[in-house]
This record gives sequence, C-alpha cells and structure tokens, in this order.
Amino acid sequence: MEAHLQDGRSVNAPVIADKDAFIRANTRLRAVPLTPEISLFVADEAVPLWHKTEEEIGEAGLPPPFWAFAWAGGQALARHILDNACLVRDKTVLDLASGSGLVGIAAMKAGAASVTVADIDTFACAAAALNAVQNGVTLTTCDDDLLAGEHPNRWDVILAGDIFYERDTAQRAFGFLHGHAARGATVLIGDPGRSYLPRDKLRRLADYSVPVTRDLEDAEIKQTAVWGLLQPT
Repeated sequence: MEAHLQDGRSVNAPVIADKDAFIRANTRLRAVPLTPEISLFVADEAVPLWHKTEEEIGEAGLPPPFWAFAWAGGQALARHILDNACLVRDKTVLDLASGSGLVGIAAMKAGAASVTVADIDTFACAAAALNAVQNGVTLTTCDDDLLAGEHPNRWDVILAGDIFYERDTAQRAFGFLHGHAARGATVLIGDPGRSYLPRDKLRRLADYSVPVTRDLEDAEIKQTAVWGLLQPT
C-alpha cells in the first residue's frame, strides 16, 4: 500500500519546490479593490489555478487555492485595520487562516509591532511572504494547525477573515478565538455572512461593500461586516 502524508499526498508525489516561481507564473500582482494601497499576487480564476496546482504536484483532491484571492471578509478587515490603526499599533498580531496575507500586511502597515500569518497551506505561507515583500513589510509565517490544540504563543490582537464557512472549522476556530479572548486578546473577525458565523457571540463594529470576483462569490459586491468577539464573562 502506498504511504501518504497527513494532507493526503503520497510520500512519492512530486512537490513544487519553488513556490515563489509557481505563484508568480500563475498569478498577477494587482491592487486589492477595497485596500488599493496593498497589492497581492492573485489569480484571474480559481479553477484553472486549482487544476494547475494538482497537475504540477501530481495529486487530485487538493484544497482550493484560497491564497490566490482577496476574499470579502479579509478585505473588510484589512480596510478596518488601516482606517483604525490604533487597534494594532505597537501590538503583536496573529492573522489566522491568513490566505494571501492581506490582513497581516494591513496590520503591519498600520504599525503593528509584529505580525504572524498562520495557514496550514504552505502555498498560503509562501504567498503571504511574497506579498509582504511586494508591500514593503515583514511577516512571520506559521503553517502549524493552531486549531488542533493548546498553543503556547500569545498575541495582543487576533484577526480572522472568512473562517466561518464550514461547520467543523468554524467550531474549532471559535474555540481557539474564545480561549485567547479569555486570556485578554482582542479578536476581530471579517465576514460576509458565512453560514456558521456565531453572531450571538459577536458585536458588529463596521460594514463594508466589498468588490469581489463572481468566480468565487454569488455577487460582484458582498456586504461584509467586521465583528468583535465579546469578552468572555
């Protein structure tokens, strides 16, 4: 029987050694619609890039290339941070499920002391690092599954965009965020109305009309909110 890694890839499967080169070859550097002061390497369409990644690696069933797009929740959260820099200035920040690194980049531009962008997709970490360089900031990347259990690191602020899209992930994410909020972290969430957003445990802070691609969403403009997690009592 062929051995497999935890993410489902065969131990004999080829890997894309130069992720930066792959990202540059299959995306374009473009300004983010809601935060034009930030540019990202983004794909024109999701499916062709998805297929290209599977073709290069030689494996089917890989997760979608979430890192190659500026999602609505991330755009709203990034805009909110840039316009309210006091939320992160001189603070340690975690961008959870960071994808492209957009929110983490916004936090660094807003004056954060340091930012860790965390995503279990190593392509996302590579994309975030590449995007950070393009925007003149420095990030720390982390591909550990922070939702898997207790993590020793602590942050002053935790930012999470578009993470409540699937039941199990949403439950694990809320547990992680709630635990850190109980230890004093400020938690901010960007979300365009995903199915598993725990609205009853959040406080709505701001609303944004976010331009998005129809290849990913059901509309060209997504009404998106930034929420604060209520401090546990």
